[in-house]
Amino acid sequence: MEFGDTFESKINRSDYKILIVDDVVSNVLLLKILLTNEKFQVCTASNGNTCIEQAKKEHPDLILLDVMMPDISGFDTAVILKKDPETLDIPIIFLTALNNPSDLVHGFQVGANDFLTKPFNKEELVMRVMHQISLVAAKRIIVQQNEELKRTISNRDKMYSVIAHDLRSPMASIRMVLNLAVNVVSPETVGEEIFGLLDKANRESEETHDLLDNLLKWTKSQTGRLNVVYQDIDLDDIVPGVVDIFRMIAEMKKIVLQYIPSEEKLVVHADNDMIKTIIRNFMSNAVKFTPEGKSIEVFCKREGDFAKISVRDHGVGIAPDRLETIFHKGETTYGTGGEEGSGLGLQLCQDFARKNGGDAMVESVLGEGSTFSVLIPLKKEE
Repeated sequence: MEFGDTFESKINRSDYKILIVDDVVSNVLLLKILLTNEKFQVCTASNGNTCIEQAKKEHPDLILLDVMMPDISGFDTAVILKKDPETLDIPIIFLTALNNPSDLVHGFQVGANDFLTKPFNKEELVMRVMHQISLVAAKRIIVQQNEELKRTISNRDKMYSVIAHDLRSPMASIRMVLNLAVNVVSPETVGEEIFGLLDKANRESEETHDLLDNLLKWTKSQTGRLNVVYQDIDLDDIVPGVVDIFRMIAEMKKIVLQYIPSEEKLVVHADNDMIKTIIRNFMSNAVKFTPEGKSIEVFCKREGDFAKISVRDHGVGIAPDRLETIFHKGETTYGTGGEEGSGLGLQLCQDFARKNGGDAMVESVLGEGSTFSVLIPLKKEE
């Protein structure tokens, strides 16, 4: 009750309009005086047809509707109001001297929000009116907050898209230059300190480029601008290529990277780019969280109607309490070389896997390593 009382006390009654409908003039005047004294805006009608006209013209927030009227009854008026998109959301309190349960049931069936039995007293009238107005006010707040949230999300997605799109191209150029620099120089030619700085900048440029790529794809996915383009893909045509991209990075951390092909041909029906993105993110995490001298294995196998692509590392592992939320928590993580991760990549992996009719999963033992896997539907046999 405390919440309701506090909420009602904050409602500015003068912002709300009530339509009073009764064919008895004295009833209309009494209700008008009572509600005007309570600071509500008031408009009136003396029959059902006028009620319908006034409801469309005045857009009241609540209708007090007499049941027994000469032209059309309050029940029939309510039916007409509820069929019209302009008036169907306006709450109705029926004014009635009827006490028969069947009449009450009928009233609710035609759209009543409440009943006020004649003769009524002021306290009951105000209480029932305020209850409906409170619901209207709460609905207004929800609609307003929903619109604000939509605008915020839209602005956020635009910002993410602009950041990712505008930074991705120059970042790719920086990454290429640093890759070239690290490959053509050595500690002997430029000194240990300079080579160390170049190496660090090279690794960070790789991480930043991958983050921007994930950010752009995630934004497009969330805004419905990234469609799944299905095609039949032989995993031996795409997985080795992604693995090769990480060989140089793995070698720099003295990590042994091994691709174990499937014993049988695995052809999936999925989006080529999305599958590559999933494997790339799994590989990036594996390298990031594997200490020097350890190994990473990438392997594929059939699992029912799916192909399962797995990336197994022998790194730091994941705590059990993080396993259930790791694909959607989006928390910052740090690799064995101090590499910072946003968590966005794993969210994207699960999103892409599910868009292709599969799923992403993880198995891990803290201190021993993790295996990230994705299930992708196999091409159906003809």
